[in-house]
Amino acid sequence: MEYVVMYTLSEDADRSRVLETFPRHKAYYETFHAAGGGLIALGPFQTTDPAGASMGIFTSREAAERFIAADPFVLEGLAIPRILEWSAVRFA
Repeated sequence: MEYVVMYTLSEDADRSRVLETFPRHKAYYETFHAAGGGLIALGPFQTTDPAGASMGIFTSREAAERFIAADPFVLEGLAIPRILEWSAVRFA
C-alpha cells in the first residue's frame, strides 16, 4: 500500500509566489528523499489548467504526513494537500 499526496494551488497563490518558493520546496523534497523519508516520486501534472496540480507518492501515510507538515508550499499557504490511499497494481 502506498499513499498519494495530491496538491492543488490555493486560490490566493499567484505564480510569482510559487516560483519564488519553488527553490525551497525543491531543496526540501531532495533532502527528504535523501534521508530515506519515504518519498518515491513527485511532480506536477502537465496541464494548461491555471489552478495547477501535482502529486507525490509515499511509502506510508506517516511519511506523507511528515512531508506535508514541513513543505514550504504548504507552510506558505500556496498548496492545499490531500492524502489518498493507493492500491497500485504492479506489472513485472
